[in-house]
Amino acid sequence: MSHFTRVRTALRDAGLLANALGAAGFPAVEVHDEPQTLFGYHGDARPERAEVIVRRAHLGEASNDLGFRRTTDGTFEAIISEYDRRQYDEAWLGTVSQHYAHAATLRYAAANGFEVATEQRDADGTLRLTLRRLT
Repeated sequence: MSHFTRVRTALRDAGLLANALGAAGFPAVEVHDEPQTLFGYHGDARPERAEVIVRRAHLGEASNDLGFRRTTDGTFEAIISEYDRRQYDEAWLGTVSQHYAHAATLRYAAANGFEVATEQRDADGTLRLTLRRLT
C-alpha cells in the first residue's frame, strides 16, 4: 500500500485546475463540491479525499488516484502516492501551475475586455502573452 504525499500549491479555482490538468494530458478530470474518496492501485478505498481527482484508470495499471484537496485557506494541495511521485513530481506540478496561470490569464482578459494579440513560447518554455484591449 503506497503512502500518499501532500504538496501545497497556490491554486484556488477548481475549474481552472481541472482545465490545467486537461492541458497537461488528462482528458478525464472529476470536480466535486465535496471531497470524494481516493483509491489505491488495487482499487481499495483510501482515507484520503479530494475535490479534484484524476482516477487511476487514466494514469496506468499500477497507479493510484491523483487528488487535489481544498485546504482551509482556499488553496489546493496535491495528494499523490509515493509510487506516482516518480512521475508526478515538482516539475510536473510546475507544468500544471503554468497551464493554470495561462487559463486564469485568458479568463481575466476575456472578462475585462482584452484579447490575446500574440502568444509566444520561448526556447526555455516561457510563455509570453500580449493582450490588447478591445475597443
